[in-house]
Amino acid sequence: MSIRVIRSGLLTTVQDLGRFGFQKDGVTVGGAMDQFAHRIANILVGNEESEGTLEMTFIGPTLSFEEDALVAICGGEFEASIDGQEVPLWRPVFVKQGSILTIGHCRAGCRAYLAVSGGFHIPKIMNSQSTYLLARIGGFQGRALQKDDVLLLRESRRKFELLRLHKKKTSLPFITMSWGISFQFRAYFYKSPKTIRVIQGAQFAHFTTQSQKRFFTQPYEVTPQSNRMGYRLEGPLLQRKHSAEMVSEAVTFGTIQVPNEGKPIILMADRQTTGGYPKIAQVIAVDLPILAQTKPGEQIVFHDISFEEAQRLYIQHELSMKQCEKVMMSKMGG
Repeated sequence: MSIRVIRSGLLTTVQDLGRFGFQKDGVTVGGAMDQFAHRIANILVGNEESEGTLEMTFIGPTLSFEEDALVAICGGEFEASIDGQEVPLWRPVFVKQGSILTIGHCRAGCRAYLAVSGGFHIPKIMNSQSTYLLARIGGFQGRALQKDDVLLLRESRRKFELLRLHKKKTSLPFITMSWGISFQFRAYFYKSPKTIRVIQGAQFAHFTTQSQKRFFTQPYEVTPQSNRMGYRLEGPLLQRKHSAEMVSEAVTFGTIQVPNEGKPIILMADRQTTGGYPKIAQVIAVDLPILAQTKPGEQIVFHDISFEEAQRLYIQHELSMKQCEKVMMSKMGG
Protein backbone atom coordinates (compact mmCIF):
# COMPACT_ATOMS: atom_id res chain seq x y z
CA MET A 1 0.00 0.00 0.00
CA SER A 2 1.41 3.38 -0.94
CA ILE A 3 0.83 6.99 -1.96
CA ARG A 4 2.89 8.56 -4.74
CA VAL A 5 3.72 12.28 -4.71
CA ILE A 6 2.88 13.93 -8.03
CA ARG A 7 3.39 17.48 -6.75
CA SER A 8 4.94 18.23 -3.38
CA GLY A 9 3.27 21.52 -2.45
CA LEU A 10 5.10 24.41 -0.81
CA LEU A 11 6.24 22.58 2.33
CA THR A 12 4.86 19.12 3.08
CA THR A 13 6.46 17.09 5.86
CA VAL A 14 5.63 14.11 8.06
CA GLN A 15 4.88 15.21 11.63
CA ASP A 16 3.56 13.60 14.80
CA LEU A 17 3.22 14.89 18.37
CA GLY A 18 6.96 15.38 18.76
CA ARG A 19 10.28 13.95 19.88
CA PHE A 20 10.35 13.95 23.69
CA GLY A 21 13.20 13.19 26.07
CA PHE A 22 16.10 14.57 24.03
CA GLN A 23 16.14 18.31 24.76
CA LYS A 24 18.99 17.71 27.20
CA ASP A 25 20.98 16.62 24.12
CA GLY A 26 20.01 19.74 22.16
CA VAL A 27 17.31 18.00 20.09
CA THR A 28 14.07 19.95 19.95
CA VAL A 29 10.65 18.36 20.40
CA GLY A 30 9.32 19.54 17.02
CA GLY A 31 6.15 17.85 15.81
CA ALA A 32 2.95 19.23 14.35
CA MET A 33 2.53 22.99 14.57
CA ASP A 34 -1.25 22.66 14.97
CA GLN A 35 -1.58 19.66 17.26
CA PHE A 36 -5.34 20.06 17.54
CA ALA A 37 -5.88 19.56 13.78
CA HIS A 38 -3.28 16.78 13.74
CA ARG A 39 -4.98 14.89 16.56
CA ILE A 40 -8.49 15.29 15.14
CA ALA A 41 -7.37 14.06 11.70
CA ASN A 42 -6.02 10.89 13.31
CA ILE A 43 -9.15 10.39 15.40
CA LEU A 44 -11.33 10.66 12.30
CA VAL A 45 -9.56 7.73 10.61
CA GLY A 46 -9.29 5.56 13.71
CA ASN A 47 -5.58 6.12 14.42
CA GLU A 48 -3.83 6.84 17.68
CA GLU A 49 -3.48 10.60 18.10
CA SER A 50 0.30 10.28 18.01
CA GLU A 51 0.36 8.70 14.54
CA GLY A 52 2.28 10.63 11.87
CA THR A 53 0.39 12.87 9.44
CA LEU A 54 1.36 15.04 6.48
CA GLU A 55 1.66 18.69 7.50
CA MET A 56 0.99 21.01 4.55
CA THR A 57 1.81 24.71 4.54
CA PHE A 58 0.01 27.32 2.36
CA ILE A 59 -0.12 25.08 -0.74
CA GLY A 60 -0.78 21.36 -0.47
CA PRO A 61 0.49 18.43 -2.54
CA THR A 62 -1.03 16.29 -5.27
CA LEU A 63 -1.06 12.62 -4.32
CA SER A 64 -1.84 9.42 -6.23
CA PHE A 65 -3.41 6.63 -4.17
CA GLU A 66 -2.13 3.25 -5.29
CA GLU A 67 -4.47 1.46 -2.88
CA ASP A 68 -7.83 2.18 -1.25
CA ALA A 69 -7.42 4.37 1.83
CA LEU A 70 -9.46 6.12 4.49
CA VAL A 71 -8.19 9.67 4.99
CA ALA A 72 -9.06 12.92 6.75
CA ILE A 73 -7.82 16.45 6.10
CA CYS A 74 -8.02 18.89 9.02
CA GLY A 75 -6.66 22.34 9.80
CA GLY A 76 -6.76 25.42 7.59
CA GLU A 77 -9.46 25.73 4.93
CA PHE A 78 -7.58 24.42 1.90
CA GLU A 79 -8.95 23.74 -1.58
CA ALA A 80 -9.19 19.96 -1.92
CA SER A 81 -10.45 17.69 -4.69
CA ILE A 82 -10.26 14.05 -5.75
CA ASP A 83 -10.21 13.52 -9.53
CA GLY A 84 -11.62 17.01 -9.94
CA GLN A 85 -14.50 16.52 -7.46
CA GLU A 86 -14.47 18.79 -4.40
CA VAL A 87 -13.86 16.87 -1.20
CA PRO A 88 -14.83 18.10 2.29
CA LEU A 89 -12.39 18.71 5.12
CA TRP A 90 -12.74 17.65 8.77
CA ARG A 91 -14.46 14.35 8.00
CA PRO A 92 -13.41 10.83 6.97
CA VAL A 93 -13.15 10.20 3.23
CA PHE A 94 -12.70 6.80 1.57
CA VAL A 95 -10.39 7.25 -1.44
CA LYS A 96 -10.50 4.60 -4.16
CA GLN A 97 -7.40 3.04 -5.66
CA GLY A 98 -6.04 5.03 -8.59
CA SER A 99 -7.62 8.32 -7.49
CA ILE A 100 -5.71 11.62 -7.40
CA LEU A 101 -6.03 13.88 -4.36
CA THR A 102 -5.17 17.51 -5.07
CA ILE A 103 -4.79 19.93 -2.16
CA GLY A 104 -4.42 23.50 -3.41
CA HIS A 105 -4.13 26.92 -1.79
CA CYS A 106 -5.42 27.74 1.67
CA ARG A 107 -8.36 30.11 1.98
CA ALA A 108 -8.09 30.57 5.75
CA GLY A 109 -5.37 29.55 8.16
CA CYS A 110 -2.10 28.28 6.69
CA ARG A 111 -1.59 24.60 7.66
CA ALA A 112 -3.51 21.39 7.10
CA TYR A 113 -2.94 17.78 8.14
CA LEU A 114 -3.62 14.61 6.16
CA ALA A 115 -4.09 11.44 8.20
CA VAL A 116 -4.35 7.99 6.61
CA SER A 117 -5.95 5.09 8.43
CA GLY A 118 -3.15 2.81 9.60
CA GLY A 119 -0.53 5.53 9.29
CA PHE A 120 2.64 5.86 7.26
CA HIS A 121 5.23 3.07 7.19
CA ILE A 122 8.06 5.36 8.30
CA PRO A 123 10.67 4.45 10.94
CA LYS A 124 10.84 6.38 14.19
CA ILE A 125 14.01 8.34 14.93
CA MET A 126 14.39 8.98 18.65
CA ASN A 127 10.85 7.70 19.22
CA SER A 128 9.23 10.01 16.66
CA GLN A 129 8.30 10.17 12.98
CA SER A 130 8.46 13.99 13.00
CA THR A 131 10.64 15.72 10.41
CA TYR A 132 13.27 18.05 11.89
CA LEU A 133 14.42 19.89 8.80
CA LEU A 134 17.46 21.65 10.28
CA ALA A 135 19.01 18.38 11.45
CA ARG A 136 17.60 16.37 8.52
CA ILE A 137 16.25 13.64 10.75
CA GLY A 138 12.91 11.89 10.97
CA GLY A 139 9.99 11.91 8.58
CA PHE A 140 10.67 10.95 4.97
CA GLN A 141 14.47 10.93 4.65
CA GLY A 142 14.71 13.92 6.98
CA ARG A 143 13.30 16.35 4.41
CA ALA A 144 10.15 17.81 2.89
CA LEU A 145 8.36 15.68 0.32
CA GLN A 146 9.41 15.91 -3.34
CA LYS A 147 7.93 14.85 -6.64
CA ASP A 148 7.95 11.05 -7.19
CA ASP A 149 8.42 10.19 -3.52
CA VAL A 150 6.50 7.07 -2.52
CA LEU A 151 5.02 6.89 0.96
CA LEU A 152 4.35 3.35 2.14
CA LEU A 153 1.28 2.81 4.30
CA ARG A 154 0.69 0.41 7.15
CA GLU A 155 -2.34 -1.84 7.12
CA SER A 156 -5.41 -0.05 8.38
CA ARG A 157 -7.00 -1.05 11.66
CA ARG A 158 -10.27 -0.39 9.80
CA LYS A 159 -9.70 -2.99 7.09
CA PHE A 160 -13.23 -4.41 7.37
CA GLU A 161 -14.67 -0.91 7.13
CA LEU A 162 -12.53 -0.28 4.03
CA LEU A 163 -13.73 -3.52 2.44
CA ARG A 164 -17.35 -2.55 3.02
CA LEU A 165 -16.80 0.92 1.56
CA HIS A 166 -14.96 -0.54 -1.44
CA LYS A 167 -18.03 -2.59 -2.33
CA LYS A 168 -20.36 0.39 -2.08
CA LYS A 169 -21.54 1.48 -5.51
CA THR A 170 -20.89 5.12 -6.45
CA SER A 171 -19.81 7.02 -9.53
CA LEU A 172 -17.49 9.23 -7.48
CA PRO A 173 -13.81 8.35 -6.91
CA PHE A 174 -14.39 8.67 -3.18
CA ILE A 175 -17.01 8.20 -0.48
CA THR A 176 -17.53 10.87 2.16
CA MET A 177 -18.76 9.86 5.59
CA SER A 178 -21.94 11.58 6.72
CA TRP A 179 -20.35 12.74 9.97
CA GLY A 180 -17.38 14.87 10.94
CA ILE A 181 -16.28 17.84 13.06
CA SER A 182 -18.72 20.75 13.42
CA PHE A 183 -17.73 24.22 12.22
CA GLN A 184 -18.02 25.64 15.75
CA PHE A 185 -15.39 23.20 17.06
CA ARG A 186 -12.91 23.92 14.27
CA ALA A 187 -13.36 27.62 13.45
CA TYR A 188 -10.55 28.72 15.76
CA PHE A 189 -8.49 30.69 13.23
CA TYR A 190 -11.05 32.96 11.55
CA LYS A 191 -11.10 35.93 13.92
CA SER A 192 -8.83 38.88 13.14
CA PRO A 193 -7.01 40.20 15.04
CA LYS A 194 -6.55 36.92 16.88
CA THR A 195 -6.57 36.98 20.67
CA ILE A 196 -3.73 34.90 22.11
CA ARG A 197 -3.96 34.19 25.84
CA VAL A 198 -0.72 34.11 27.79
CA ILE A 199 0.60 33.86 31.32
CA GLN A 200 3.33 36.22 32.46
CA GLY A 201 6.86 35.00 31.79
CA ALA A 202 9.73 34.55 34.23
CA GLN A 203 11.19 37.96 33.35
CA PHE A 204 7.92 39.90 32.93
CA ALA A 205 8.83 42.18 35.84
CA HIS A 206 12.11 43.09 34.11
CA PHE A 207 10.22 45.19 31.54
CA THR A 208 9.12 48.76 32.07
CA THR A 209 5.56 49.45 33.15
CA GLN A 210 4.89 51.14 29.80
CA SER A 211 6.17 48.12 27.89
CA GLN A 212 4.05 45.75 29.97
CA LYS A 213 0.97 47.86 29.17
CA ARG A 214 1.81 48.03 25.45
CA PHE A 215 2.28 44.28 25.27
CA PHE A 216 -1.29 43.65 26.43
CA THR A 217 -3.10 46.55 24.76
CA GLN A 218 -1.64 46.98 21.27
CA PRO A 219 -1.64 44.51 18.34
CA TYR A 220 1.41 42.82 16.85
CA GLU A 221 1.80 41.67 13.26
CA VAL A 222 3.40 38.38 12.27
CA THR A 223 6.24 39.21 9.85
CA PRO A 224 7.37 37.25 6.77
CA GLN A 225 10.51 36.29 8.74
CA SER A 226 8.48 33.62 10.53
CA ASN A 227 8.62 29.85 10.25
CA ARG A 228 8.37 26.61 12.22
CA MET A 229 11.17 27.80 14.52
CA GLY A 230 9.57 31.07 15.55
CA TYR A 231 7.30 33.99 14.69
CA ARG A 232 8.93 37.41 14.57
CA LEU A 233 6.50 40.17 15.49
CA GLU A 234 6.27 43.80 14.40
CA GLY A 235 4.67 46.26 16.80
CA PRO A 236 5.37 48.34 19.91
CA LEU A 237 8.98 47.98 21.06
CA LEU A 238 9.46 46.51 24.52
CA GLN A 239 12.11 47.86 26.84
CA ARG A 240 13.69 46.39 29.94
CA LYS A 241 14.27 48.38 33.11
CA HIS A 242 17.92 47.37 33.12
CA SER A 243 20.03 45.78 30.39
CA ALA A 244 21.85 42.79 31.83
CA GLU A 245 23.17 39.53 30.44
CA MET A 246 21.08 36.44 31.13
CA VAL A 247 22.08 32.82 31.60
CA SER A 248 20.36 30.69 28.98
CA GLU A 249 17.24 28.95 30.25
CA ALA A 250 14.94 26.25 28.96
CA VAL A 251 12.25 27.38 26.51
CA THR A 252 9.18 25.67 25.09
CA PHE A 253 6.53 25.94 22.39
CA GLY A 254 4.88 29.33 22.85
CA THR A 255 7.63 31.01 24.89
CA ILE A 256 7.77 34.73 23.98
CA GLN A 257 11.30 36.13 24.11
CA VAL A 258 12.34 39.72 23.61
CA PRO A 259 15.80 40.37 22.08
CA ASN A 260 17.69 43.58 22.77
CA GLU A 261 16.02 45.34 19.82
CA GLY A 262 12.68 45.07 21.64
CA LYS A 263 10.71 43.07 19.05
CA PRO A 264 9.09 39.92 20.49
CA ILE A 265 9.68 36.44 19.04
CA ILE A 266 7.25 33.58 19.72
CA LEU A 267 9.09 30.26 19.74
CA MET A 268 7.26 27.57 17.76
CA ALA A 269 7.50 23.80 17.23
CA ASP A 270 11.09 23.68 15.89
CA ARG A 271 12.46 26.16 18.43
CA GLN A 272 15.87 25.81 20.03
CA THR A 273 15.98 24.05 23.40
CA THR A 274 17.35 26.99 25.42
CA GLY A 275 17.31 30.76 25.07
CA GLY A 276 19.18 33.68 26.59
CA TYR A 277 16.65 36.45 25.97
CA PRO A 278 14.17 37.54 28.67
CA LYS A 279 10.80 35.81 28.54
CA ILE A 280 7.93 38.27 28.79
CA ALA A 281 5.15 35.69 28.47
CA GLN A 282 4.14 32.12 27.65
CA VAL A 283 1.29 31.30 25.27
CA ILE A 284 -1.16 28.88 26.90
CA ALA A 285 -1.37 25.41 25.37
CA VAL A 286 -4.93 25.67 24.05
CA ASP A 287 -4.09 28.78 21.99
CA LEU A 288 -1.02 27.31 20.25
CA PRO A 289 -3.19 26.00 17.36
CA ILE A 290 -4.46 29.54 16.76
CA LEU A 291 -0.86 30.70 16.41
CA ALA A 292 -0.03 27.78 14.13
CA GLN A 293 -2.79 28.90 11.76
CA THR A 294 -1.71 32.56 11.77
CA LYS A 295 0.01 33.63 8.57
CA PRO A 296 2.45 36.51 7.94
CA GLY A 297 0.64 39.84 7.72
CA GLU A 298 -2.05 38.89 10.23
CA GLN A 299 -2.34 40.58 13.61
CA ILE A 300 -2.51 39.10 17.08
CA VAL A 301 -3.41 40.64 20.44
CA PHE A 302 -2.12 39.24 23.73
CA HIS A 303 -4.43 38.75 26.72
CA ASP A 304 -3.15 38.09 30.23
CA ILE A 305 -4.69 35.22 32.24
CA SER A 306 -3.69 33.37 35.39
CA PHE A 307 -1.84 30.06 35.54
CA GLU A 308 -4.91 28.51 37.21
CA GLU A 309 -7.16 29.67 34.36
CA ALA A 310 -4.71 28.26 31.80
CA GLN A 311 -4.85 24.91 33.60
CA ARG A 312 -8.67 24.96 33.66
CA LEU A 313 -8.83 25.71 29.93
CA TYR A 314 -6.38 22.91 29.17
CA ILE A 315 -8.35 20.35 31.18
CA GLN A 316 -11.59 21.49 29.53
CA HIS A 317 -9.97 21.18 26.10
CA GLU A 318 -8.67 17.67 26.77
CA LEU A 319 -12.06 16.53 28.04
CA SER A 320 -13.61 17.83 24.81
CA MET A 321 -11.02 15.91 22.80
CA LYS A 322 -11.80 12.71 24.71
CA GLN A 323 -15.52 13.21 24.11
CA CYS A 324 -14.86 13.82 20.43
CA GLU A 325 -12.82 10.61 20.21
CA LYS A 326 -15.57 8.66 21.96
CA VAL A 327 -18.20 9.93 19.52
CA MET A 328 -16.02 9.24 16.47
CA MET A 329 -15.27 5.70 17.65
CA SER A 330 -18.99 5.02 18.04
CA LYS A 331 -19.64 6.33 14.52
CA MET A 332 -16.99 3.96 13.16
CA GLY A 333 -18.30 1.03 15.14
CA GLY A 334 -15.22 0.95 17.41
